[in-house]
Amino acid sequence: MRKLLVILNVGLFFAACSPNNVQVNEEIGKYFDSTGVKGTFALFDNGTGDFTIYNLNRYKDSAYSPASTFKVVHSLIALETGVVSDEKMTIQLDSAVTMETAFKNSIVPYYQEVARRIGKDTMQFWLDSLQYGNHSIGKSIDSFWLNNTIKLTPDEQLGIMKRLFFNQLPFQKRTHEIVKRMMLRESNANYQLSYKTGLTYNENGDQLGWVIGWIEENKHPYFFVLNMEAPSNISLVDARILLLKKILSNQGFFEGKR
Repeated sequence: MRKLLVILNVGLFFAACSPNNVQVNEEIGKYFDSTGVKGTFALFDNGTGDFTIYNLNRYKDSAYSPASTFKVVHSLIALETGVVSDEKMTIQLDSAVTMETAFKNSIVPYYQEVARRIGKDTMQFWLDSLQYGNHSIGKSIDSFWLNNTIKLTPDEQLGIMKRLFFNQLPFQKRTHEIVKRMMLRESNANYQLSYKTGLTYNENGDQLGWVIGWIEENKHPYFFVLNMEAPSNISLVDARILLLKKILSNQGFFEGKR
């Protein structure tokens, strides 16, 4: 039987901040179980400094390929360097595709071309400056975020989301704001939900899925990261968002009452 809630009052250090109040909520595991996946979830309340985490060890100690969540940092670098002028800039693939479309629909060839235009040295400079995961590009400038070359922890992902929201990354304000606009996916009177998904394969052949971002209610941001993996016979394309929304609903979101 799962323990409903464990409170840790220890000096844990996470990339996003250094909370004194960490709630390890094993009840959240039932949503992973019902989906047929394993993984971790973390929610950070910026106003109180409280963390709610399922599977703490995976959250802070295990590193994974970012897959298309790298498009967040990729876009920041492309905009800051001028390789991409703004979210409406097109690159001709089979048809003309804008960065905004490529970001929201995870169109890999667009960002592969952007990576080639940025170049390895410039990309490496920014990965080092951001201390992004293990900083590793390897031999392929246009696939390192997909093939398990560069890896980072869910904790590091959450830290990036918080710094992006508050314009605290080493980029101009305009660069931050363009990427934040692209991340906004749902907006109504009760909440605004911003996120980026990712999907690839681990070295063992299992699927790896991500959703990273934040939800705002009453102008108050809560940052989240969802990391999950499953055998190839389980589709994670839709399961990622469905799982995220089940967990957020369990935590009291979507009604404008947080």
